[in-house]
Amino acid sequence: MKCVWIASAAWLLAAPMTARATGPNTLSEAEQQAGWRLLFDGKTTTGWRGYKMDALPPGWGVDNGALVRFKGGAGGKGAGGGDDIVTTEEFENFELQIEWKIVSNGNSGVLFHVSEEPVTAWHYAPEVQILDNTRHVNRDKRQHAGALYDLYAPSRDVTRPVGEWNHFRILVNGAHVEHWLNGEKIVAYEMWSDDWNKRVAGSKFKGKPKFGTIRKGPILLQDHSDRVEFRN
Repeated sequence: MKCVWIASAAWLLAAPMTARATGPNTLSEAEQQAGWRLLFDGKTTTGWRGYKMDALPPGWGVDNGALVRFKGGAGGKGAGGGDDIVTTEEFENFELQIEWKIVSNGNSGVLFHVSEEPVTAWHYAPEVQILDNTRHVNRDKRQHAGALYDLYAPSRDVTRPVGEWNHFRILVNGAHVEHWLNGEKIVAYEMWSDDWNKRVAGSKFKGKPKFGTIRKGPILLQDHSDRVEFRN
């Protein structure tokens, strides 16, 4: 997984101007020159720690070049925040590229602009959903892979079969956010707009006044008790 900070004037050009690296967890020379940084080196968990923790919690580790939440793990508290992990760095305007692989019936997510003030991260932080759309009980498309969880459904399902790698490209520039999945833009929205506020008021985040208000914070990988793998 890799991330680049983006200036508001150039953010749409950041990805097309850089050549993709040839292997997982590596940066091409062009990517390095463009300011891309690896968030995971494929070998260690450097740069990651548990939510509200100083160290990485049990249940997470490196396996075959991937950062893995092993099924069952230590806490298995999932949406309660138990074993979620966050970057040691904070990000405001950025482009994140990350590959993920989920198990059958699996559930996870990538959260951004995370605050460690609440007991659970999702009370404040928006979540880009990871899900086995085919087998999971969540039938609401606002909770399908690539959705902004419970708010914006993906325009179409372009997920690959369980056990294969999927590629997220998440762009955040001020209020404007885009979700790309496997090369296709499937979600776009303006945070704090009238449409945003209306959707929040009709969602599970109603009554959580600080949801989506944090402008800068770590990136979080969610533990939902299921095995999930991340790389690149």
